[in-house]
Amino acid sequence: MIDTFKAYLDKTNLSENSKFAYLFALRQFIEQYGSVTKKNLTAYKVWLVDHFKPQTVNLRLRGMNCYLESVGKEKWKLSFVKVQQKPFLENVISEADYLYFKKRLKEDGELFWYFVVRFLAATGARVSELIQIKVEHVRLGYLDLYSKGGKLRRIYIPKSLQEEALAWLAEKKQDSGFIFLNQRGQRITTRGISGELKKFAEKYGIDTKVVYPHSFRHRFAKSFLDRCNDIAFLADLMGHESIETTRIYLRKTATEQREIVDSIIDW
Repeated sequence: MIDTFKAYLDKTNLSENSKFAYLFALRQFIEQYGSVTKKNLTAYKVWLVDHFKPQTVNLRLRGMNCYLESVGKEKWKLSFVKVQQKPFLENVISEADYLYFKKRLKEDGELFWYFVVRFLAATGARVSELIQIKVEHVRLGYLDLYSKGGKLRRIYIPKSLQEEALAWLAEKKQDSGFIFLNQRGQRITTRGISGELKKFAEKYGIDTKVVYPHSFRHRFAKSFLDRCNDIAFLADLMGHESIETTRIYLRKTATEQREIVDSIIDW
């Protein structure tokens, strides 16, 4: 059951993190309830709601729904629970901290990590997409990705980043293949990237809560809207299925809200 589902997931374009999470959900379900029946699926959802936050519940439900698709039982798919969205964005690195972070990395000769941060913040790529970038894509100036449904998403590499990255790659004498590799010459893991970024944040005195791969994707979206107020275009760049997902970037961060309140309220 697990092996069959794993083989199914390996044929999809899901990120490694999503595959891991979906397999975890199925394992958890089997441990709790054994056989997959409509009654057990409902019981699993009730159990999840009692023990976890809505975001976690929905992630596990997505995993089980994906499994149900894989075995042709789409009619049994579970509905998601409502997530109450906060009226502000949390834990997004500020533009000032981003600029300081990449400046320090460059000054310290940490060019690999400088470009990890640059690519995340200047392209809006997910970390699972970042590790798919090759030298060939940098030369082209974009990377094309296809979703499970065959929908095309193009990740553009801005000219300034393209030129700087090509110079770095030429200096390393790398003219092809994946650009973000570990010390063994294999593609670095998303977990490896997250852990190392936290270490640099501590070293440079930046709040570690705002330094994680997806934070730089948020930074991309916020900075884009500050300079080009085209939310439909941003939705395409981010690869969002619905423009409603993108609307969260119209909100201020909690820090920004506080600064505005402090500056205008004097009564």
